[in-house]
Amino acid sequence: MIRMHSEVEVPDKVVEEFHHIEEYLRHPVFASRLFCFPLVDFSPRLMSGGQLKIKRGMDIIISLVAIIILIPVYIVTAICIRLSSGGPVLYKQQRIGLNGKPFQMIKFRTMYQDSEKNGPQLSSKNDPRITRFGKLLRKVRLDEIPQLFTVLQGKMSLVGPRPEREFYIDQIVEKAPHYIILLKVKPGITSWGQIKYGYAENISQMLERLKFDLDYMEKISILTDVKVLLNTVFVIFQASGR
Repeated sequence: MIRMHSEVEVPDKVVEEFHHIEEYLRHPVFASRLFCFPLVDFSPRLMSGGQLKIKRGMDIIISLVAIIILIPVYIVTAICIRLSSGGPVLYKQQRIGLNGKPFQMIKFRTMYQDSEKNGPQLSSKNDPRITRFGKLLRKVRLDEIPQLFTVLQGKMSLVGPRPEREFYIDQIVEKAPHYIILLKVKPGITSWGQIKYGYAENISQMLERLKFDLDYMEKISILTDVKVLLNTVFVIFQASGR
């Protein structure tokens, strides 16, 4: 369960960095709660009922087509992981999803086994825990493709803020309480924050990336999702992931 704080003192610098969140407050709002954390709902909703159905339809159709096309890639990737580092092919980790509910996120394993035996640790550019084949998978984002099955289950979407672990959400919320706005939509395989900023190596970088995810929430629509998907394709072909 996410630990919530009734009173959080936010430094002026953080407030200035996220000043555009005030744009949300120009809309009619009503309050709800997630555990002991206040959530703010906006009226009208972030996406209309029709848009949500279209978004879900896109998730199902694109995921099914991608899974079928990528079957050879799944097989080759699984074999290469076993040959390069042994151990399990898939890596499961609990993340926080829609409305703060935890779920199991599945990826192709890119690190050596027991890489977090000393506790949660974000990956870095030259992280020695990442296998040689794992570095390749990360560059072309192929480690993410098992999540297409999670999208079919309805726990994730193709596009949405990247889900984080409770361990890091607790730290982010202490400095930027409005992070909880991201929990009002399904997390995504790809996000505007991932496209514009990339992976974060520490909490400070997570806060920097948060600005782009909030920008996505402010402009959320089917057209915005299409834009994010197209940009993701460019990133994959440029092999600029990490």
